[in-house]
Amino acid sequence: MSGKKRNPKLTDRVREIVDSGTDTAEEIHRSIANAPLDVLERIEGLEGTIGDVRKIQERSIGAVYDLVRNVNRDVAKLADELMKSPRSAKRAPARKASRAKVATKKTGGPKKPRAA
Repeated sequence: MSGKKRNPKLTDRVREIVDSGTDTAEEIHRSIANAPLDVLERIEGLEGTIGDVRKIQERSIGAVYDLVRNVNRDVAKLADELMKSPRSAKRAPARKASRAKVATKKTGGPKKPRAA
């Protein structure tokens, strides 16, 4: 029973770590992406165009990192479900056994020793 309580905490912690890393990466990405725009914005006549470019860039960067966060959330939910499922522990050995059967069918069975 204690294992079931521990697993969601583990997946929550992993999700939080990935989200934190995503936030950091997004901040760095935005900072680096804004540097050339900051320089170009000082050129007379480009202010409006660079403002438009900046808006598009902000939306694009935001969309990418939101997608990463959404995938991370969905993977955490799936991991929680798999860890809670009592059947998941029983399936792993069965999968290995079925793979062994497939390998035997493909190769024609175990290798026989060669005659000298």
